Amino acid sequence: MTPDEIEAAARELREAEVTGVQCGLLSLAHEGMTLDEAYAVQAAFVAMKEAAGARRIGWKIGLTSRAMQQALGIDTPDSGVLLDDMLFPDEAAIPEGRFIQPRVEAEIAFVMKAPLAGTAVTRADVLAATDYVSPALEILDTRIRRIDPETGRARIITDTVSDNAANAGIVLGAAQHGVEAVDLRWVGAILKRDGVVEETGLGAGVLDDPVTGILWLVHRLARYGQGIAAGEVLLSGSFIRPVEAPSGSRIEADFGPFGHVGVAFR
Repeated sequence: MTPDEIEAAARELREAEVTGVQCGLLSLAHEGMTLDEAYAVQAAFVAMKEAAGARRIGWKIGLTSRAMQQALGIDTPDSGVLLDDMLFPDEAAIPEGRFIQPRVEAEIAFVMKAPLAGTAVTRADVLAATDYVSPALEILDTRIRRIDPETGRARIITDTVSDNAANAGIVLGAAQHGVEAVDLRWVGAILKRDGVVEETGLGAGVLDDPVTGILWLVHRLARYGQGIAAGEVLLSGSFIRPVEAPSGSRIEADFGPFGHVGVAFR
C-alpha cells in the first residue's frame, strides 16, 4: 500500500466510527495487504483520533487463544491502542448508538508503574514493572464489516489489525491485586449476559499465562521503536469467546476472589 492508500483507509475507519456505518473489507480493496501495512493503517487511524483530542492510555492484546488463531489462519496475537475515550467505569451504562456491533470479552488488566521497552525485556521485568492487576471487560466493535455482502468473504487478520484490533472500550473492575499475589493462569471468570452464563474460562487461555501476553507486546512494540509507559493500562488478552452485547443487555464477569466487573448497554 502507498502512503496515500494507508491514509485513505484510516479515513474510512474514522468515518465509519463517527457515522456508525461500517466500511468495506480493506483486505478486499487492497489484495495482498501485509500485517505491517495493517499496523500502519491502525497507526494512522489512531493518530486521527489523537488529533481530535483523544489521549493514549495503553494497549490491548488480541487473538491470544489457539482457537481464534487457527480460525484466522495465523500463529501470532495482535495488538491495538487504548485511548481515554474508551475507558468506562465499572457498572457503566453505555448509551445506545455508542457502538456499532458491540461484543464483550473477559480479561485481566495490567496497570504499569514503570516503563518497558526493548527485545531484552524478560518475564521478571514485566512482573517488576506492574503496579497491579485487575478484572476487566473489553468491548469490541467493528468499524469494518464482518462479512462482505457481495462476495460472502469474511474479514481477515489484516482487517482486524487495521481496525485497531477491533478495540472500542475497556471497563476496569475495582479490585486490585499484586501481580505475584495470585497465579494468573488459574484466575477464572464466569461471564453472564442478562443473568445467563454465556462463557467461562481461565487465564491460562492467554498463551498459557497472561504475563506472556504482556511480554509478547513489549517485544512486538520494540520492532517499531515503541514501548510501554508507566501508568499505562494493558489488556492481556481474552480467555473467552466474545459475547454479543445488543441494546438492553447487561454483561457481568464474576472472577471469584479476583473480583467482579459489569457493564450495561442501553
